[in-house]
Amino acid sequence: MKRKIEKQNLVEEPMVAYTAISQTPMVAMMGNQYANPTDFDLLNLARKGISKKSLTALAKQISLTIEEVANVLHISERTLQRYTPTTLVKTEYADRAIELARLYERGIKVLGSEKAFNTWVKAPNFALNGEIPFNLLDTRIGFEMVLNILGRLEYGVFS
Repeated sequence: MKRKIEKQNLVEEPMVAYTAISQTPMVAMMGNQYANPTDFDLLNLARKGISKKSLTALAKQISLTIEEVANVLHISERTLQRYTPTTLVKTEYADRAIELARLYERGIKVLGSEKAFNTWVKAPNFALNGEIPFNLLDTRIGFEMVLNILGRLEYGVFS
């Protein structure tokens, strides 16, 4: 005796309908025209400079205060506050802001969510001699160290 199996007609809705669409840190900083920027786009942006408005959008996107962003960029918080929204920050600050956005994008990709990465980057890390990863972002070497740990995590190496 064969039973006829009826196929249910289920309407499947895309998950995007139920989740907030989140911008990446790079898109928050650079605008939608740079959804997938090339290295040359980033180079040109760094040379041109980044507006204070873009830096503020980046800080908001990655849950940092203006003070924390200023420390990473090596610019005084007061100077940054004095800038108008359209003022372009110099190349060396723009370069560091781009590196910060790239680091956060990589961290979010590796750890799976902004919340997970924000927790990880602000907690002491055994692989970094107990240092808090965010506190190392004041130097290029610190950025490299944090990126190396993320790479190790990505490949399942204890870190």
